[in-house]
Amino acid sequence: MATVTVIGAGVGGLATAARLAAAGHRVTVFEQAAAAGGKLGRHERVTTAGTFRFDTGPSLFTLPQVAAELFAHTGGPAPELDLVALDPLVRHCFPDGTTLDSCAGAGFADRIAAAFGPAAAEDWRRLWRRAGRVWETSWRHVLTAPVDGPLQLAGLAWRLRDLAAIAPGRTLRGLGRRHLRDPRLRMLLDRYATYTGADPRRAPAALLAIPYAELEFGGWYLRGGLGTLADALLSRCAALGVTVHLGTAVGSVLVEGSRAAGVVLADGTVVRSDLVVANADALHVYRDLLPAPRRAAALEQRSLGGFVLLLGVRGATPRLAHHTVFFPRDYDAEFDAIFGAPARPPDDPAVFVTSAGDPSARPDGHEAWFVLVNAPPQGAFDWRAPGVAEGYADRVLAVLADRGVDVRDRLLFRDVLTPADLETATRSPGGAIYGTASHGLTGLLRPPTRGAVRDLFLVGGSVHPGGGLPLVMLSAKIVADRIGPA
Repeated sequence: MATVTVIGAGVGGLATAARLAAAGHRVTVFEQAAAAGGKLGRHERVTTAGTFRFDTGPSLFTLPQVAAELFAHTGGPAPELDLVALDPLVRHCFPDGTTLDSCAGAGFADRIAAAFGPAAAEDWRRLWRRAGRVWETSWRHVLTAPVDGPLQLAGLAWRLRDLAAIAPGRTLRGLGRRHLRDPRLRMLLDRYATYTGADPRRAPAALLAIPYAELEFGGWYLRGGLGTLADALLSRCAALGVTVHLGTAVGSVLVEGSRAAGVVLADGTVVRSDLVVANADALHVYRDLLPAPRRAAALEQRSLGGFVLLLGVRGATPRLAHHTVFFPRDYDAEFDAIFGAPARPPDDPAVFVTSAGDPSARPDGHEAWFVLVNAPPQGAFDWRAPGVAEGYADRVLAVLADRGVDVRDRLLFRDVLTPADLETATRSPGGAIYGTASHGLTGLLRPPTRGAVRDLFLVGGSVHPGGGLPLVMLSAKIVADRIGPA
């Protein structure tokens, strides 16, 4: 039996801790925040009308079989998770006034035909056949296996069909332009690059696997909010004997010789262990916890961040689905602003609104809105400058009004979260949601789960295989399998 220290009680850290404890290891988790969950955050606002509750991280639960396997492997099902299937998955509102509701399976192409015509639907079906091959290839070679670098990825037994599917050197934007004639479908496809914090003009074509996972297999909301996943993982860890210390920051990884030998807490306390698992942004690990300048330098190109409004809204807004995205007239201008030099918030951004139908999230007669706009990370742009956050909040609400959803006279309150706030809350450099941006030929390659020294492992959305709840849980499985049973 090995002793294992886990840095961070995000989904990746808790999932790894549960797997390792189930395998017979003695596991201790240290989390600097007062609550578990990491980027799977929650925010509560008490008003005279009642209590509003928000998920401040992911809002869509996909590939539930990954979570089911995790809980089954660590002791049984998780009755705490109450899945509610979503249809539409997302309501897409385009600048020409048209609307398209996405759904899982073949029915989506039928909706495209009804909204945009049979030619657009046939284009989508052709792309979708390609997407299926990309998904199968990615699942087999990348998402479920350890990949420690480009040489290992290149050395895999790729079939010619696999290589043709992932189209090395081609971008997601290029793939959309090749297969989709309707500019609205191209815009819809481009948005999935932002699921990895990337610019679709520079993101690899293999990211086509992301919309496939959502639109082929479906998406769910968790009654009570997606934060209930963190609760379920924390309960499973407790049942397995994992010790979790909240409000306890780690200052550094303890290195003796050429191996990780534990951690040093922020207060100077030394905690020794046989193994260390860091559920932290890889740049934070290699810049702050275990300085490794070469590795840190390779991680400095940050993914995009998120500017968030949490709104208490009086009355009902029939136009909204659970998830609604309002596209801008010029989508490229958004990416030019975020990834340009100097970076700046987009003037006319895509606006993503989650309005949960769960009665536990808001008082009767009200709506709880989570409003997300892609934004440059802290550092590329100074979100802490006086007046910047509130001024941009005004701008986002004006953009929504311009797109036909003006709630400014119905607001009970608005709370603002910037990339600087995420940086503070989760110690993710710049508040970049996905760590490094998935750009270029190496866009599929995330920092490896094996650390820079022996007996150190990394887990979570900033490392292999990537961001998003199912991939983070797959990352935990990869790490736990590498460590093995006690």
